[in-house]
Amino acid sequence: MKNRIYMSCIVPFLMLIIYSCNHVVAEKETVQEVKKEVSKDSLISRGKYLVSAIGCRDCHSPKRMGPNGVEIITETDLSGYPADRPMQEIDVNNLKKGWMLFNPDLTTWVGPWGQSFSANITNDLTGIGSWSEENFFTAIRKGKYKGLENSRDLLPPMPWQQYSNLSDDDLRAIFAYLKSTPPVRNVVPEPIQPANSGL
Repeated sequence: MKNRIYMSCIVPFLMLIIYSCNHVVAEKETVQEVKKEVSKDSLISRGKYLVSAIGCRDCHSPKRMGPNGVEIITETDLSGYPADRPMQEIDVNNLKKGWMLFNPDLTTWVGPWGQSFSANITNDLTGIGSWSEENFFTAIRKGKYKGLENSRDLLPPMPWQQYSNLSDDDLRAIFAYLKSTPPVRNVVPEPIQPANSGL
C-alpha cells in the first residue's frame, strides 16, 4: 500500500520534471531563433550604415538631376553604370594633358588605365547575386574582379586598398546588406583598354 502511495506521488512529480525540461528546451530554441533573427537584422543594418558612410552609392548608383540637385535613382540603386546608356565622347586632348575624366553621375571614369565602369553590386545574378562571402572578401581584400583569385585586378577608382582595412565583421555586414538589396538586372560594360579609349 505504501508503495502505491509512493508511486502515485512520484509519477506525477517525474512527469512534471519531464514537462518542465521539454518546455525549457523549447523556450531556449525559440530564444535562440529570435536572437539569430535579431543578429541578422542588426548585421544588415550595420552593413547599410557602412555602405552609406564609406560612399558606395557615390560610384555604384546611377543618378539624375532632381529639384534639390543630384539624386540617386532609387529603382537602380547600386546597379552600376547603366548598360543601356550611350557612351559619351571623350576629350582626348585633356587626357593627353594628364587629366582623368568621369561622367556626371560618377559611374564611369577614363584615365591611364583606360575606361572603367562601376559594377552592379545588387543581389542580382548580373551583380553579386551568385557571390559567396569568400568572393566578396577576395574582391575587397585582394582587389580581384568578381572576387575570383585568378581574375584581373579591380580598376581605378575603386579604392579597395583602403576598404581592405575594414574588419572582417564590417565586411560581413556590408556583404549581408548588399545581399539583402533588391536585385537590379544590369550587365555593366567591360572596361575599355587605353588604346581604345583615346589614350
